[in-house]
Amino acid sequence: MSTSRRFHPFVELAHRAIAAYVREGKRIKPPRDLSAEMQARAGAFVSLHLPDGELRGCIGTIEPVQDSLAEEIIENAISAATRDPRFPPVEPRELDALDISVDVLSPPVPIDSIRDQDPKRHGLIVQSLREPWKRGLLLPDLDEIDTAEKQLYYTRTYKAHITDPDEPTQLYRFEVKRYH
Repeated sequence: MSTSRRFHPFVELAHRAIAAYVREGKRIKPPRDLSAEMQARAGAFVSLHLPDGELRGCIGTIEPVQDSLAEEIIENAISAATRDPRFPPVEPRELDALDISVDVLSPPVPIDSIRDQDPKRHGLIVQSLREPWKRGLLLPDLDEIDTAEKQLYYTRTYKAHITDPDEPTQLYRFEVKRYH
């Protein structure tokens, strides 16, 4: 992330959190004078991409875990950079090239089917009713996901790891506000 451009305060906070942790092993504290938005509680995802658009890390929370959105962003930013099991930890030399986005989630709403699901607008959560720890989430507006059926298949199979087609599930949808 280049420092010459101005980014949304959520993205700047995520970048500062990642840089401090990757360079110095330090966890930053939220700013003292938090805006009302930063004081709110919400689930949030922090996504890291390389300059070519390739995913470099993405970690988040479906529902809030921390006391404020600022703390949620800090924790998830550090996790996206250092604990995403799909990638090695981000190295200091990569910091300036990262493209960071922060998605703030609305509370999930149960849905009965995907007939009204718009994968460009709604994220999807699939949870097994037999084994509730099997739960997967897919954020909305992903390039490779262009239909609700594809979103359901990908979330169910690859995110929730539910392979039995007869396993009963509950679907939830949510919206996000994406910040760059």
